[in-house]
Parts: sequence; C-alpha cells; structure tokens
Amino acid sequence: MNIGRRSFLSFVIGGAAGTAITPLPWKLIDDSSIWSQNWPWTPVPPDGEYSQVNSVCTLCPGGCGITLRKVDDRVVKIEGMKGHPINDGGLCLMGLSGLQLLYGPTRVKTPLKRVGKRGEGKWEKISWDEAISEVTKKLADIRSNGESHAVGSIVDSESGTVPNLFKRFLTAYGSPNFMTMPSIQDTYGMTLQLMQGVSAQAGFDAENADFILSFGSGIIDGWGSPVRMFKANSAWKANGKKVVQIEPRLSNTAAKSDKWIPIKPGTEAVLALGLANVIITNSLDSKKISRSTGFESFKKLVQNEYSIDKVSKITGINSATIVSLAKNFARASKPLAICGKGQGSIPGSLNEFMAVHALNALVGNINKEGGVWAVTETDYIKWPKLEMDSVAENGMQKERIDGAGSEYPHANSLLNRLAEVINSGDGSLEVIFVSGANPLYSMPDSKAMKTAFDSIPFVVSFSSYMDETADNADLILPNHVYLERYEDVPTLAGLSKPIVGLTRPVVKPQFDTKHVGDVVMLIAKALGGGMADAFPWESYEACLKETLGVKWDVLVEKGFEFNGDKCILEGDFNFYPEAMKSLSNFTPVSAEGSAISYPLILIPYDTIRLANGYIGDPPFAIKAVEDTVLKGKNSCVEINPKTGKELGLTEGRYASLLTPRGKAKVKVHLYEGIMPGIIALPRGLGHTAYDKYLAGKGCNFNELIGPAEDPVSGLDAAWGIRARLTKV
Repeated sequence: MNIGRRSFLSFVIGGAAGTAITPLPWKLIDDSSIWSQNWPWTPVPPDGEYSQVNSVCTLCPGGCGITLRKVDDRVVKIEGMKGHPINDGGLCLMGLSGLQLLYGPTRVKTPLKRVGKRGEGKWEKISWDEAISEVTKKLADIRSNGESHAVGSIVDSESGTVPNLFKRFLTAYGSPNFMTMPSIQDTYGMTLQLMQGVSAQAGFDAENADFILSFGSGIIDGWGSPVRMFKANSAWKANGKKVVQIEPRLSNTAAKSDKWIPIKPGTEAVLALGLANVIITNSLDSKKISRSTGFESFKKLVQNEYSIDKVSKITGINSATIVSLAKNFARASKPLAICGKGQGSIPGSLNEFMAVHALNALVGNINKEGGVWAVTETDYIKWPKLEMDSVAENGMQKERIDGAGSEYPHANSLLNRLAEVINSGDGSLEVIFVSGANPLYSMPDSKAMKTAFDSIPFVVSFSSYMDETADNADLILPNHVYLERYEDVPTLAGLSKPIVGLTRPVVKPQFDTKHVGDVVMLIAKALGGGMADAFPWESYEACLKETLGVKWDVLVEKGFEFNGDKCILEGDFNFYPEAMKSLSNFTPVSAEGSAISYPLILIPYDTIRLANGYIGDPPFAIKAVEDTVLKGKNSCVEINPKTGKELGLTEGRYASLLTPRGKAKVKVHLYEGIMPGIIALPRGLGHTAYDKYLAGKGCNFNELIGPAEDPVSGLDAAWGIRARLTKV
C-alpha cells in the first residue's frame, strides 16, 4: 500500500487526536491521579460519607451534564453525566479539571477594591456592604447628571436569567449598552434572520448527516458542544459517513477527516459559491426547498461571477476537486455544510455563513433530518413589564456606543468596535460591568481594549478568578463558581433541539463570594425608585424558581430538560443575493498589513487542550499541552519546511514574530501540515494573570491581530493578519 506524505501526516496527527478524545485515558484518571502534582493547595479529602450530585458544566458553551462525587462536603471527582442528551457520560479535559477551579489559588475570595495603579495587583479587602455602596454612589451620581447612557455591561451571552438581569438593570437605569462576547452564534443568528425570516440559532443534526462539509470548523477541536461533536465524529467513522475538512492547516479535525482540502485563508465564501455554481449548473439542486425567493438572482450571480476557473484561482483549489466536491455533496442523501472557524469564538464574515447556508438550501436539507434546523430558544423568561422613568426613557433613546442596531441594524452587539470607538474619542463610558467574560485577554487587539478600559473611570468585574480584566478593574465583586450556585444554562451551541440545564450548589461557597444575580438586585434596590421596582424578587434563587415555574422540579431532579421543539420553517427561504454581491469583485475580507513589509500570513488555531475564553487552563489542563504547541515558556509557531528554508529557520530555533498590531518571541516548529507562506499560532496562551502555572507561558494571539469589520454585518470577520518572521 502506498502512503503519500499528506496521508502519512493525517495518520500520525489523527492518531494523536484520537488518543486525546478517546475515553480510555480519562477512564484511567482517578481521584489520586488528578491531584498527583503535589501543589501546595492540593486537597486531601477525609474519609466520610460518599454521595453523588448531578449538575451542568459551564466552562464552555457546550452545556454538558456532569456528575460530581463527594466525600462529606468535599467534591473529589467530576465525571460526565450518563444519559445526558448532550454528552451521555463523556467529558472533555477542561470539564475534568473543574475541581482545580473550585479549590485552586486563582479564586478571588472576597470583594476587592483597587488601591494602586490598574494592573499593579494592589488590592484592599472590603465588605459586601461597602462594595454595594460604592457602586451605588457612582451610578446615582451619573444618573442624576442625565448621563445614564454612559454605563455599559459585557456579559458572556444573551441567553439565560443572569444576562437578562443585566439587560433589565441597564434598561431600567437608562442605558442601551448591553454588550456580549462575540461568537459564531451572532453570525448564524443573523444568517437565519435574513435567509429564513426567523429569530433563531442554527442547530445541526450532525448525528444523522452522512456527508459533512466543514469550512474550517474544529469539529474535534472544541466547536459547538465539544463532547457531542467527539461522539458524532466517532459515529461517522464507525458508520462510513464522509467528512471533508476545508482549511489551510492540517488540524486535528482535518487529520481525522476523510479528506482535507487546503484552501487559501479568507476565501471560504468564494469556494461555497463556486460549489453552488456547480450544483446549479449540473441541475443537482433538484432537492432545493420548494418555496424560495431570490433564487433566480442567486443563480445568475454564481454563474456569472463564480466560474470554476476563477474560484480555483482565488482559493488555490484545482477545478477538478471543486467539481468533484460539489457533486459528491449534492448527491449525498443527508449532506450538511457547516462553518465557523476553530472553536467559533470569532463571528466571521456574514457572506461566508450565508453562502454555506445556501448550500444546505440547494440540497434541500433545511429543517430536515441530518440537516440544519432553525432552533428557537423557548422564552420561559416572563418577567413583569418594566416601567421606565423619564431618565431611563431618555437614556434608552441614545445610540449604542458600539453602533449595533443603528449603523448595523441587524446586529445586537458589536463588542469588536468598542475599543476603536473609545480610543478614537467618538464615544465614552463612565462605568462598565464585566461578568463571565475576559475582554482584555480574549478580544482581538487586546492591547487596544486595555487602552480603552484605562479611559473608563470605573470598571467593575464580577469574576470568580483573577483574570486579566479583573486584574485591571477598580472593584471586583466575585461571583460563586459554577459548582457553588443555582443558575439556568440554556444550551444552543449547534444542538438541533434546545436544552435547558441547571447548575446547582454542589458545595457551600468556599469564600466570601456572592451570586452575581443577587449583587445586581442589591445594587438596583439600593438605587431605589423605579430601579428597585424593576426587581421585585427577594433573591436570585427566588427569581430563578419563579422564572422556571413548573420546569424547576424537573431541572432539580434530572439536571436538564428538553426545551421546546425544532422550529418548522414558515414562509420562503431567501437566498439573499444582495448581501453576497460585495464578493463579486473577488476581494474577501483581507488580512491587515502590507505584503511587502509582512510577506507571511499568520492565522490562529484552536486545540481542545487550551481554553481561550473567560476561563484559562487550570494546571491539570495546561500540563496536557503538547511541546509542539508550548515549549517551556514559548509558543511554537507552525511554518511549512519550504517557507522555513527560504527564511533560514530551523526546528526549535527562536524567532521574532511581527505583525502590524504587535510582536512576540516564538519557537519555530516546522510542520508540513500547513500551506507554504502561512504560519499559525495557538489561541489560549500568553496570559498575564491567573497563577504561576498559566501566566507567562507563550504569547496571546489576540495581541498580534486586530478586528476586521465585516462591511455587511459589522461583526469581526478577521481570519488572520500579515506577518514577518525573522531569526533572533
């Protein structure tokens, strides 16, 4: 049997990926091995009564069910909940490490007030009464001056009671600046709104699909609900289903796929429309949905503007491969096309999402088994109508600082625009609340975001951990961690049917922390008047029980509930060719920088072993990172051996990496699984906060790249940046 170079790479890397996600290594991890690293804070549980409690993991958007083993009042092990509809007993490395986040040294143990310069780490412990009083005084003064719109909040998402409490608080106060961390759900939501006329999220019936066409989605690298996708990928392999991965780098997902098709980064939308051309021209679209608008214009667009030869030239994929791929996809009985690069933390280009969604429509797999479903989140939050006073009404008439809803009418939040707006002097905030997010680390051009935060007089973090944003705040009001609190967890991350989970206090709060929902209510009640009236509940737990109603008992007993049915499309599907005409000049969202000064293209990649959002890797997880990703305290930059030879760079050599946004010292890793002229760095390293086990290791990719505003949606569509790599 002849094995080519690419096949050999896929075999080796795929084997490593399989080892990383197979249940075998994790089955071998018992209580003692999890805590074997002799750290000074390692807990030693006493002998005592054994019990089990079910809850939900919130360390990523996946919403996996977990079962926690306890000895008396101490949790000693976390496992996946058997029978849970998302993960059914499985759990990823991050979920298994949750105890280190509960008992570890990165916890913020009490309310803290900054006494030194921001970022110096000088704090004063204060009481909760003092903390609430300080926030209330600031807010009361701002509101009395008629500047209520100068207050904003950044939370992890729009779903659930806690984000909606923040939104209700800002509305009653008089500010429209409720902002959320960006993700592919923003872009998929906008895509379904424009093309299907529904307010919903895209759900993928991955388990029943038989041909999966992935435009860079990290299926086994943390995309969607990670454990669910692990299981789906294994089932595809076992049942002979086909998976094609399209991306410029041989990721773990690409290595485990049936076919990897390298593509010039940023040209995925062009390829999708080229595939649409083949499907339509060869009359392979006979299964397309019967009721549609804009199809004839769409057909004209792809046939006139996206010829196979042009698409081949732009994407770097030969014409025969494009034609073969389109035909195989269209002829499959249940084909499914997905997008959203890596883990999906960057929204991406709206054109790309719409073009990929059009492929699903052309093969008639919208709201069908094995296809894409428009999943609407059941609206169980039925709170009393909010009565706004004159200050609130005036404040809510102001434009949002990020331009969402005005400059970009279809966008709900555009956090990617915040730093530029503030730093350019086009807008300002007096107070910002941050909960469940770490924008000073995880937003592109994180240095610019820090500069913007430095100009905000009062920054309040609700973080449970000393992350980068908390470290640069004025006040930290620490939330209970997910194992210490009740909270609803609506999970939509790619699921074809919505599920609501419930975290529950498995242990009593370890420190002097308070549920963020209770803190929001306490501040509102302290402000008095209409603010107090907007929150009639005695506590967050009382609010949650009333909100969930009859669901409460089910959630307490089972830990989850299927929440509603799949949305059945009503009305026409709109191919919306107008939104895609911006691609007709064949210039997708470009990488920042001059090709003369920066001859290489730098792209990020995600790995399941590195968290890159609000939560940083705990010690147990960071120890699992390969030495081709992190060597000592240096990030490894992947570069094709051919490109390395041209630059005089050899394996393991130190190099200086420079982009228009920043620079970093890296180690060279020669890798044949990346296209020539392209280099790659992992996301999730380069922390300056947390603890000595994570801080100071590697570089933060977000310090090297800036946002690229999508001209149609306003969302961040940056897929990479130009770079220069030189010997040091």
